[in-house]
Amino acid sequence: MATNHQTESTAMQIGEVAKRSSLTVDAIRFYEKRKLLPKAVRSAGRFRLYGADTIERLRFIQQMQGLGFSLREVGELIQLRERKVDACESVKELLRTKLTDVRPKLQELRHLESELEMDLRKCNRELNHRRRHAACACPVLEEVAGVSQ
Repeated sequence: MATNHQTESTAMQIGEVAKRSSLTVDAIRFYEKRKLLPKAVRSAGRFRLYGADTIERLRFIQQMQGLGFSLREVGELIQLRERKVDACESVKELLRTKLTDVRPKLQELRHLESELEMDLRKCNRELNHRRRHAACACPVLEEVAGVSQ
């Protein structure tokens, strides 16, 4: 039977929650198992029942994962959010740590972007050259294969 202020008429079954949150049923069960969601109450027919707050929690989880937080970190953020008091300092530290983790990745991505732009310029030069001369091998593929430097 439904408890925790949820009645079967206002609560949603897992399929509806999945649809509204754009997640799979398996993902919702996984989050529940990882204790990122409160344990669902059960209907008389033993179906999981969720309230509207579950949708909000799932969106929060998705947003935090989108920012690069691990599920463990998302769990910490959820606990801090529920505590409300004195959470800001802890959240600040989590954000600072995440930013420290992201900066080297950004540097790697900038380097990758630079290399891709350079390879694109090589391809453009080769294609312009082909319009004036006979076709030859792609310099980018040849360089990767170690044929020319």
